[in-house]
Amino acid sequence: MKDILQELENRRVVARAGGGQRRVEAQHAKGKLTARERIELLLDEGSFEEFDMFVRHRCTDFGMEADRPAGDGVVTGWGTINGRQVYVFSQDFTVFGGSLSETHAQKICKIMDMAMQNGAPVIGLNDSGGARIQEGVASLAGYAEVFQRNVMASGVVPQISVIMGPCAGGAVYSPAMTDFIFMVKDTSYMFVTGPDVVKTVTNEVVTAEELGGASTHTRKSSVADGAFENDVEALAEVRRLVDFLPLNNRDKAPVRPFFDSPARVEDSLDTLIPDNPNQPYDMKELILKVADEGDFYEIQKDYAGNIITGFIRIEGQTVGVVANQPMVLAGCLDIDSSRKAARFVRFCDAFEIPILTLVDVPGFLPGTSQEYGGVIKHGAKLLFAYGEATVPKVTVITRKAYGGAYDVMASKHLRGDFNYAWPTAEIAVMGAKGATEILYRSELGDREKIAARTKDYEDRFANPFVAAERGFIDEVIQPHSTRRRVARAFASLRGKKLANPWKKHDNIPL
Repeated sequence: MKDILQELENRRVVARAGGGQRRVEAQHAKGKLTARERIELLLDEGSFEEFDMFVRHRCTDFGMEADRPAGDGVVTGWGTINGRQVYVFSQDFTVFGGSLSETHAQKICKIMDMAMQNGAPVIGLNDSGGARIQEGVASLAGYAEVFQRNVMASGVVPQISVIMGPCAGGAVYSPAMTDFIFMVKDTSYMFVTGPDVVKTVTNEVVTAEELGGASTHTRKSSVADGAFENDVEALAEVRRLVDFLPLNNRDKAPVRPFFDSPARVEDSLDTLIPDNPNQPYDMKELILKVADEGDFYEIQKDYAGNIITGFIRIEGQTVGVVANQPMVLAGCLDIDSSRKAARFVRFCDAFEIPILTLVDVPGFLPGTSQEYGGVIKHGAKLLFAYGEATVPKVTVITRKAYGGAYDVMASKHLRGDFNYAWPTAEIAVMGAKGATEILYRSELGDREKIAARTKDYEDRFANPFVAAERGFIDEVIQPHSTRRRVARAFASLRGKKLANPWKKHDNIPL
């Protein structure tokens, strides 16, 4: 009996060693942790339960039968993050460069199936050279099996991808279908075709970092939601994100203890809006002052800065925030910000996370590049997402809400539950200057007349009261009481029940 137990222990030691000491040292030399070290950091201490430690590949071509390491380049299993269950797979670059084989894919599929069955998030730690060439089409089939599960799990359990090394070719499409993608600066990259192929086909000379590094995907392409300095910081931030999310679409997000009065008054908000309507201010100040303990987890911070998305807590409960940022492009909506916010709104709606919308939007960004780029279709994505959402929706208009952009930003007409405005709000078809130049075109030569007309338009329409008269604004509130009013609004909506008409699925303008 002792011999058998010892053999089990010996086999475990070999499996845990991955590709061996030399390759582990090479991994460390690149500033990267091993697959198992990453899981240890991500999960609560001692909570990891591993699956398929002894799985080996079945390939017999190219001499592969002589090299069959246990685990086959991926560590899979489940554990807890702050006591809440998650499933995890971590690719092991020290074994065949983390390349995906038929059995490697089967290990990932097994935990994804269990995650959907048991209602827990899936976290993928990607560090892979791509498909295992020696297995040919079998490895491609493995990718497709994973892709299919990404699709089935979407909107059922949260899916988080952390790119912690290379992720190229077909491998990128699995993370692309997950809810959040995080990257590690300088050590991770994602692209469909690598720099060598790009040079051969298009004659462009580009480095892997420029083509698909963390800054490319967080600033230019919007593929990634955030980038972190190293593996340790990335895993700590994933733990923090999981704390904001429900385990599945039938669960509510966890309620955390809070030590911040819901009735807290913030007098500084009374002077947040500058006297000059064209002067910017930082909308993040309002977000932090509404949130419990000023805690805000921002998503896609470096992309489309004219809109802010992320999670806060109010009375210990998770709330998704979408806010125009007057500091960037005056807070205009454009193609990038519409796509960014629409995806975020749909995630919140899929997982029953209430949405707080903070509005200061002068309209959609004009210009040929926007029109040629399809701003109509992209702007419609955000409109569609808000209109489709059945979760509690609370909106606060702080300053400008002009034209179609007023409608798009969770207006009363898109089934907003509570629509508040500050006294500084201006809800109109357009700004006073533009409006008077159209209404009184014949008087354009007379500056004094036009100035008087503009002043008259401002007095009549550049305020929240016309909208409030019609019931489009539920209440004009004091800025300093925003946290209290928003907290009470969400508290009153905890029992909200709203269902859309039956359909197989909608056809969002993609």
